[in-house]
Amino acid sequence: MAWLRQLRKPLLTNSWPAGYDRQVLSSIDSTNDEARRQYQTLQGPKWILALQQTAGRGRRGRPWADPTGNFAATLVLPDAGDPAVAALRSFVASLALYEAFVAATGREDLFTLKWPNDVLLNNGKVAGILLESIGATPGGGMGMCIGIGVNLAAAPSTDQVEPGAVAPKALFRETGCRITPEDFLDLLAPAFARYDTQMVQYGFDAIRQPWLSRAARIGEVITARMGTESVTGVFETVDQQGQLVLSTPSGQRAIAAADVFF
Repeated sequence: MAWLRQLRKPLLTNSWPAGYDRQVLSSIDSTNDEARRQYQTLQGPKWILALQQTAGRGRRGRPWADPTGNFAATLVLPDAGDPAVAALRSFVASLALYEAFVAATGREDLFTLKWPNDVLLNNGKVAGILLESIGATPGGGMGMCIGIGVNLAAAPSTDQVEPGAVAPKALFRETGCRITPEDFLDLLAPAFARYDTQMVQYGFDAIRQPWLSRAARIGEVITARMGTESVTGVFETVDQQGQLVLSTPSGQRAIAAADVFF
């Protein structure tokens, strides 16, 4: 296919964001665990990138496969603000990932955002986000770590994911884009800082609207699973609290946390 691109080093149009520290580790158990270990010593936000993770994890404690060449990083926010607002940073992170993918590949049409925490490439999962609280701050806010895993070089096999979940996809296999984890972070970090500033200054709607414009399966029938309960309905929107809103035969339903299946 003529549009496939082999990128050894993408054109980096954004400088590293002011006020954000960074650390690149050759190997670590989990970047989120390392974030917890460093949390008390940090004066500001810090990106921790590991070139190899030995005990990565996803949502609900599920293992996260991390082959060599893939991206595994955590952004530590010593003060992410009010807990309700802090949780909305999954939308900030997913928008930043979308922008980083577009910058790396030059393709907007291949990527969509799946509520609550995934980025899709050609309808398969290419990236996941894991938010974890770290502790309370003296001002009543909370510390947070935002773990991000991206299948840059390779994707796990389908038998490593939950039955019915979207199939994993790898950026290189799907697009021909070859990018190192360090270079991907150079694209991701400025995008996150920019979207985060927008949300802090103008509120969640400044993030909600661009997120919805990139949302996967909006207007279509999807299923949300919450433990033993499943709700099927038309994906209408995401509300001001970041909840998934479904139109069901029994009425409108707002869902705060769930796994979504197509």
